[in-house]
Amino acid sequence: MEITKTTILIQIKEAKKGSQSAFNFLLDYFWNDVYGFQLKRVKNEYEAEDITIESFSKAFDKIETFNEKYEFGTWLITISKNIQIDKSRMKNAAIHLQSSDTSDEQVKKIPDDAPTPEDKLITKQNLAELLNYIKQLKPHYQDVINLRYFQEMSYLEIAEKLNEPLNNVKVRLLRARKLLSEIITENHTD
Repeated sequence: MEITKTTILIQIKEAKKGSQSAFNFLLDYFWNDVYGFQLKRVKNEYEAEDITIESFSKAFDKIETFNEKYEFGTWLITISKNIQIDKSRMKNAAIHLQSSDTSDEQVKKIPDDAPTPEDKLITKQNLAELLNYIKQLKPHYQDVINLRYFQEMSYLEIAEKLNEPLNNVKVRLLRARKLLSEIITENHTD
């Protein structure tokens, strides 16, 4: 299926209504653009990934403010660029903020309840096989998968345990599930 501007606009409208699959679509479709942009800027894989996660978190939190006359990808890159500039300034000033400016009401916009296709695929796996696949993920993705699926923590509990903003945890878990789903699918196409 070819993805057109119309397809993207439909997904944005659905995301504005709180659709989990629309958030997943936007994350999947624009991830490489934002991550690649940050990797060129910061030249550090982990830092680029963290900034990308934070960028999507902030974008999803503020998606109702997106003006559809503009390009969504450009809007994401602008958010990402501003986050990276802010992080650089904080680093240079040796200031470390550990909180999020997200209100509880805004955080509830990305639903926590309905199992996604990735969730269904993950739960179908044999435990030993699944643990083997999880070990192929980067450590910070392994952590959120472990806390969510094996320790059965809520998003809020994970955020508190990792001392991260709630939306960052949600986006990191979205990404971790997507990557794990790809690993499982790859290994079952034999």
